[in-house]
Amino acid sequence: MTIEYDQLEANAANFVPLTPLSFLHRTADIYPQRESLIYNERRFTWAQTRNRCTRIASSLAARGIGKNDTVSVFAFNTPEMFESHFSIPMAGAVLNTINTRLDADTVAYIIDHGESRLFICDRQLWPVLDEALKTCQARPEIVIIDDPDATDKPELPAELDFTYYEDLVDRGDDTFAWRPPESEWQALALNYTSGTTGRPKGVVYHHRGSYLMTMGTVISWALPPHPRYLYTVPMFHCNGWGHAWTMTALAATVVCIRAFVPKLFFELIDRHEVTHFGGAPIVLNMLALAPPEEQKRFDHTVYAMTAGAPPPAKVLESMAQFNFEVMHVYGLTETYGHILHSAPQDDWAEQSIERQAELKARQGVRFAMTDAVDVLHPDSGEPVPWDAETMGEIVIRGNTVMKGYLKDPQATDDVFRNGWFLSGDIAVVHPDGYLQVRDRAKDVIISGGENISSVEVEGVLYRHPAVGDAAVVALADEKWGEVPCAFVELKPGASADEAELIEFCADNMARFKRPKKVVFGELPKTATGKIQKNVLRDRAKEL
Repeated sequence: MTIEYDQLEANAANFVPLTPLSFLHRTADIYPQRESLIYNERRFTWAQTRNRCTRIASSLAARGIGKNDTVSVFAFNTPEMFESHFSIPMAGAVLNTINTRLDADTVAYIIDHGESRLFICDRQLWPVLDEALKTCQARPEIVIIDDPDATDKPELPAELDFTYYEDLVDRGDDTFAWRPPESEWQALALNYTSGTTGRPKGVVYHHRGSYLMTMGTVISWALPPHPRYLYTVPMFHCNGWGHAWTMTALAATVVCIRAFVPKLFFELIDRHEVTHFGGAPIVLNMLALAPPEEQKRFDHTVYAMTAGAPPPAKVLESMAQFNFEVMHVYGLTETYGHILHSAPQDDWAEQSIERQAELKARQGVRFAMTDAVDVLHPDSGEPVPWDAETMGEIVIRGNTVMKGYLKDPQATDDVFRNGWFLSGDIAVVHPDGYLQVRDRAKDVIISGGENISSVEVEGVLYRHPAVGDAAVVALADEKWGEVPCAFVELKPGASADEAELIEFCADNMARFKRPKKVVFGELPKTATGKIQKNVLRDRAKEL
């Protein structure tokens, strides 16, 4: 006789939707007086952080904002950005953090595409939002963060109808009863990635994924209770790699930094006895290249997580001088951030410093919460051999894979196939099972941790009256990892120089996306007229 296990049903007592919001309430209950946030002269306890988030959530709910409503945040790594990771979903809404380096046209697109109901903007970024509002169709309510520590405070128009962020706190109700999501599949966050087209795609996260990302990060990074974390990862990047929720679960003390400057970074590590931080390889490189009088070596080990363009082994090697222990991770916006890490093995310690850096530079093995990662041959669809030579596409399966692309079913279908998420990244597998990225199939350039679409840059170049054909590929750069390199074929009889085209791009898109080098000449093409980017990549390597 078969035992009827399935007759035992889920109920409110034994099945609760997973949500990272629960971490805030546990931590505030157990460690109410422990410091939560430090930002210059401002300090908060976990009890105060929960109180502020609750009040903000009530202010949003009073405006009719709730489930499936998008609330955008255009801000730096300040307490307001951290609080938004809890207050907005506590109201049932969807958190949409926006890259502070984007141009007004892209911000306008995000406002319309995400149907933003309310837009929280740091005052310093108001000029960008002001331009965006002139072209977008949506009319979100405006909330201004008036940070007293901002270096640039543009005047706000007298006719502007807006609310100050602190008014959301002051007028909020701290007895507001927030509601957990009805389903853990409910949308939690909307993050835009540049992808391979001129327009970004809206990646949707659910509560379950962010909860499990938190737990997986704790395990795979071997995080202790109450770390002291310096938030150098921009919180608009995959929600700051999910570390706002992770550090909350651990009752950490989070030190906020509005803008990354090596001198300030070293001072904050020293002053607040920081134990952990994260950042793209460009951050590590900037620390290594900082003036000696600004650098500090610490008596305690500082644990760093780095992700973005594959870090040069030399950069990882240089971190030892500061007593930094670096773990390299890999992920995408579509996977909530990191899903692979170069987990150290015991015998690595016996290797030379140079060899250890090479081993750590690999993308590695799956995080604890990641169900499966493989590298499949593009023709056969079978796993590639572990020979460090045969290349294939990285494919991923697990609970920290996005719900899909907002309003783009075709793009969603294109990346979900045969039970896998297709990353578009080309890699090999080493004999020890560790993955290493060899190329980026989608031509995305990762510069200083920022994704830059080559197609978007090409689109701007084509708008110049002298440009006939253009192609953009990655050029290796000692400081940024990769930078855009443009190959341009001018129209017959037309003229333009490198400086002119670079400035043209800077005037028509976010400046960090502009080409750093322009090479003129006839572009290699196939018989059908398609530009051969593989040939141009080889030329860029020679440069």
